[in-house]
Amino acid sequence: MSMSLRRIGAVVRKELRDDRRNRTILVAVAIFPLIFLVQPLVVIFLEPSSSAGTLRESHLLLYMLAIPALTPSVLAAYSVAGERQQGSLEPMLSTPIRQEEFLLGKALAALVPSVAIAYVVFAFFIGCVLLFAQPAVAHGLLRGQDIVAQLLLTPLLAGFSIWIGIAISTRSSDARVAQQLSLVASLPLVLLTSLIAFDVIHATTGLLFGLGVALLVVDVQGWRVVSPMFNRERLITGSKG
Repeated sequence: MSMSLRRIGAVVRKELRDDRRNRTILVAVAIFPLIFLVQPLVVIFLEPSSSAGTLRESHLLLYMLAIPALTPSVLAAYSVAGERQQGSLEPMLSTPIRQEEFLLGKALAALVPSVAIAYVVFAFFIGCVLLFAQPAVAHGLLRGQDIVAQLLLTPLLAGFSIWIGIAISTRSSDARVAQQLSLVASLPLVLLTSLIAFDVIHATTGLLFGLGVALLVVDVQGWRVVSPMFNRERLITGSKG
């Protein structure tokens, strides 16, 4: 049986529909962007022009990379454990759908909204900088290297976080436990992006490029690593228990 875009799309549509009805997921998706938007907004409205030199030494825009590092983990952690908890996993796995299609559908359903939210928040912040920040502050914040890094690393970080979440979800029978473990597992990504943002780790073009390549490799290999963990018979048996 070959890969079917129709079956993958059906999984994506079902997942997005279910997420819209899940209050826990909606709250998490809303709260993480707000948390990591507060610090940059404080800089816009409170930092005087004299602090522009300090801002140029940091990479505050990259602080918001924590959003795609955390938000997808909540969505992905619910993907399998949530189905099992609701009792809908067995009927879904009993359909003629390949495990690769199932996993890709679940991953895409977490990736698309997570990346969209991260980009919208980032665009909102850029708009606030242009409209309200002091010119010197805006010049210190908006640098081409950081903007490009934000745009390119967002989907790569989200992909990494998603595979972590799905891997944990396949091994957990409780959706909340899976989400908590997934968030903890994603914290090293948040720590890394925060250290780069505040110049504890100096952000060079080579470092950001290397990070992007490493994330791309991990994202591609993540599917291969997670697929063997996804055992239909074990998951169906577990859902009955």
